[in-house]
Amino acid sequence: MQVLVRDNNVDQALKVLKKKMQREGVFREMKLRRSYEKPSEKRARERGEAVRRARKLERKRLEREGF
Repeated sequence: MQVLVRDNNVDQALKVLKKKMQREGVFREMKLRRSYEKPSEKRARERGEAVRRARKLERKRLEREGF
């Protein structure tokens, strides 16, 4: 990941870097790796995330169709 610093504006470059890292899921990955997660807990978490994603997509589809 690379961010250009323009006009010695490091604060702006940090802001852009953090936004890129957030979008890529780096912070989320770091949080998950802080402690061990049992395989059963991982499956349950991933299943829940999949359900949330599906519901969100369905809401967006219905909104787009005008329901």
